Amino acid sequence: MKKIFKSVIVVYSLLAVSIVSNSCNDAVDIDQPGFIDDNAIFTSVSNLNDFLVGSVYGTLDTNNEIYVGAVISDEVKPGSGSGGQEFQLHRYFLNNSEGLVSGIWLTHYRVINRVNRLLEGASKITPSSSETAQYNSIIAQARAIRAYSYVQLESLFSTDMTNPNALGVILVKDIPDTDAQLPRSTNQEVYDFINADLDYARGILAYSLPTNAAARFYVDKGFVNALSARFNAYRGNYTLAKQYAQDVISNSGLTLTVATPITGGTSGVFTNPTPPATLPVNQTSAWNSAFYGIASSFNPYRNLWNDSSRGEIIFSLNRLATGNGSSIGTRWNTNTSTVSGVPMWFLGRNLFNLINVQGDIRRYAYVDPTSIVDLNYATSTAPINTDKLIIDKYPGKTSAATRNDLKLFRLSEMYFILAEAEVSANNLSVAQSLIQQVRVARNYLGLATTPVYTSAQVAYADILKERRAELALEGHRYIDLKRLAAKAGVTMDRNATDDIVTVTNLPNGDYRYTLPIPLDETAANPNCQQNPGY
Repeated sequence: MKKIFKSVIVVYSLLAVSIVSNSCNDAVDIDQPGFIDDNAIFTSVSNLNDFLVGSVYGTLDTNNEIYVGAVISDEVKPGSGSGGQEFQLHRYFLNNSEGLVSGIWLTHYRVINRVNRLLEGASKITPSSSETAQYNSIIAQARAIRAYSYVQLESLFSTDMTNPNALGVILVKDIPDTDAQLPRSTNQEVYDFINADLDYARGILAYSLPTNAAARFYVDKGFVNALSARFNAYRGNYTLAKQYAQDVISNSGLTLTVATPITGGTSGVFTNPTPPATLPVNQTSAWNSAFYGIASSFNPYRNLWNDSSRGEIIFSLNRLATGNGSSIGTRWNTNTSTVSGVPMWFLGRNLFNLINVQGDIRRYAYVDPTSIVDLNYATSTAPINTDKLIIDKYPGKTSAATRNDLKLFRLSEMYFILAEAEVSANNLSVAQSLIQQVRVARNYLGLATTPVYTSAQVAYADILKERRAELALEGHRYIDLKRLAAKAGVTMDRNATDDIVTVTNLPNGDYRYTLPIPLDETAANPNCQQNPGY
């Protein structure tokens, strides 16, 4: 993995740690001015913690996979402000030179590399008795993050996570030589490594207090068990997926964030105790200001997305109004999440139809009120220009309209994983009740109704439908279609108005549901086998 692991440490202070990747041989072969090696960095538990925060947490980013998954699936359609960016992905032209895919690969291997460096540095430090707990926690957090990066890589680059003998990704257990050319490992080999990291972290870390809003930015036992639940669901081990999802639901102290109140007590807004049952809601300017305020909203579900409260969030990547880290909002809207904010992508029409039902709070939390909803979208002759569904799931923060935390784990996903596990065990009524709990939490009129599941296929289809609505634009849909669509008897679901060319859906089982190994990797590493179809 020459390209990824030819890295040198060029900057270090007690306040920040930075590793800059450099694939130039000269940068490795000579002493650069200001060069500080690992022995000089990892000298104390305090320095170890600085490296964890600044160079491990600070490197982890899921922006690219959220974006790629949304564009290539059925979550978004071209916006009125787009200059054609990623239209090729939206139309399924995917190859091994795609820069966004290279970005996903590089980001997670950079995280893995930095964790490996941290662990090697930690092995040379002997903590005092008063530092032992912090020392163990640092190692546990780092190993859990490494496990997360491997799960992300596996879900996107392995052809079949349910097959332990299928090719997985490249397994890097330590700091390899700069000229190492490692082959891909089997899924099972990667899984054993992931489980070892998760088991270690689980034995060290505890659940954080749900009332501690800042705790959502640090790896705790909730992160470990939520990741374990997702990982095992992906690979088809539903016994363990159920165990860990239930543990999070039972022991994290978090509860599903509810859709009420909806009135907000704002003068002149919804003067009746119950808002009108018909759609669209009479959204006055006063109501919009009270609901959509970036600093805070009267609605707890909206506050989850404007980052003013923790709500049901298990773990988020912190994105301060000013600072490092990507701005997820700029993927959809260039300036602000309004119709005048130069929208790059609109919400896909069928996704909008799914949440545009009576009482669903997601209709308002995900879509800005300046949107132009074409009531005749099905017969419109210019759908891109008339149906402007402005994505507002990431509304920004005060003084930073496009920056929001990246929610890696939320409690609702644990309900979905638990329901999926119950379907696999043929406990269809239990699965139905779990999905109903999420729908009730999201409906402010109490009108949520989950149909009776008459077969496993019906159940999987309904779970997939609710995952599509609830986890939209969080990086799940592309993977969910790959692993669940065939079981559910459904396919990708774009609307005919989701492009200015003839709209098609990627068939189930298509090779493009697995990303290509980047050309940068295979060119430098001939031992790394490419995925089929590329």
